[in-house]
Amino acid sequence: MEFKSINPYNGETVGNYLAETGEAVMDKLKKAETAFKTWRKVPLQDRSLLMAKAGDVLRENVEEYAKMITLEMGKPIAESRAEVNKCAWVCDYYAENAQTFLMDEVIETDAQKSFVRHDPIGAVFAIMPWNFPFWQVFRFAAPTLTAGNVGLLKHAPNVFGCAKQIENVFKKAGFPDGVFQNLIVHHDKTESIIAHDVVKAITLTGSEGAGAAVAQIAGKYIKKSLLELGGNNAFIVWEDADIDKAVATALTARMLNCGQSCIAAKRFILLEGIYDEFVSKFTAAVKNLKPGNPMEEDTHVGPLARKDLADQLQQQVKKSIQLGAELLLGGNQKGAYHEPTILGNVTSGMPVFDEETFGPVAAMIKVKTIDEAFTYSEQSRYGLGVTVCTMNIEKALEYAAEVSDGAYFINELVKSDPRLPFGGEKRSGYGRELAKDGMMEFVNRKTVYVK
Repeated sequence: MEFKSINPYNGETVGNYLAETGEAVMDKLKKAETAFKTWRKVPLQDRSLLMAKAGDVLRENVEEYAKMITLEMGKPIAESRAEVNKCAWVCDYYAENAQTFLMDEVIETDAQKSFVRHDPIGAVFAIMPWNFPFWQVFRFAAPTLTAGNVGLLKHAPNVFGCAKQIENVFKKAGFPDGVFQNLIVHHDKTESIIAHDVVKAITLTGSEGAGAAVAQIAGKYIKKSLLELGGNNAFIVWEDADIDKAVATALTARMLNCGQSCIAAKRFILLEGIYDEFVSKFTAAVKNLKPGNPMEEDTHVGPLARKDLADQLQQQVKKSIQLGAELLLGGNQKGAYHEPTILGNVTSGMPVFDEETFGPVAAMIKVKTIDEAFTYSEQSRYGLGVTVCTMNIEKALEYAAEVSDGAYFINELVKSDPRLPFGGEKRSGYGRELAKDGMMEFVNRKTVYVK
């Protein structure tokens, strides 16, 4: 099988990649097993230095890597650079903090000595998406490799060029052969890889359907899995909010990466007293976004990563309008490009309320009270994050316990930060990445007891 990476902006082929044979995949699994035996014994200080070097490699080659991101999935080039630099940050973070995170935890018992130590578990198989083709991988790889594990990457087929570059980052940084390997395989090889004794755990970032399928396979073979899945984040604006600041935050929250983010704000739940002002100002701000070639510096909105993704989004928009949503802006599609679109008077039962919209579509929802706003927010099978905009911070904090999502942001868009745990609840998955939590996901927290 041959995979083609296609530039979604102009339809040109970026690269061709031949699928690896079953024998080649087995060879890489064996190499991972061999590499782990020696990598786990490399002193943590030395592993941390190599991870810091990976960060240096990313910064030194930011233009090369950013260009590949933009060519393969259409992200505006300025955002691609920011993505690469964020990957360097996460490398630095774990290089600096791994010693603290992995130190023994002494626990007083009736033993002479009792403590928890943190040992690596082996090969972790990562199934990663196309929307943040570098960041999603480094978010997993930085803590996992620094902890002494080895990594196996199955990336999305439309970003295999990025996958190849990521593997080369670790090679250039000096990581031993086999510690991080890229697999050019179709999803039909997933079960055989997960089933292999070398693979000890699986991490997946992707759709709800992909997560359910992989979790089922992982459960079959009793392998730990971590799932980062879809989202339908609510962005709640109270009547006392600074509307201009809320609009500026909302614009980024919805339109970053052309709206192709699990943690993007998708449902804008607005108190009726500020509904018209917010919608008017948000619409004006969206009109000022410049569409075009994502390789150009002043482009704000490029194409979606594939035409089928734009087709799906268009169907969600059309169906919602048929059900009574008001088209306030946009609504059109041409190939992989979907206009930034705003729908007003959205209610539950419409696709843009009930489903994840993976693209530049904003659903505006009017409510009478703060409690009603949170009731609407909770009407989702997803649970990644919620934003609340208000001047009353103390009151907003009182509602934190009422939110079932994995994140609650006040006056800021929901975003990932290496210093904070990241993950969702409900159909948004389970487990946590980043911070100390992310490193603990793939280590053996081993109890040691001395009588």
